[in-house]
Amino acid sequence: MRAVGCVRPIDKLGRLVLPADIRKSLNITNGEDSVEFFLDNDSIIIKKYRPACIFCKSDENLVEFKNQSVCLNCMEELKK
Repeated sequence: MRAVGCVRPIDKLGRLVLPADIRKSLNITNGEDSVEFFLDNDSIIIKKYRPACIFCKSDENLVEFKNQSVCLNCMEELKK
């Protein structure tokens, strides 16, 4: 993990702004992409959200099944 030297305030509604250079380096597009949050002891980790198969973690050829992402390969395996 690298420090980027940015400090941002949190507004009264609990929002914060991701600096443009961070959004650019993660290829995050405003209004199109999502981020996910993780807690690690006293740290918050923010990652660009990339849906992945719940079984094999692949991010290719995904389909939604009961609000879960499943890749076509795992879907075929489940049919057996």
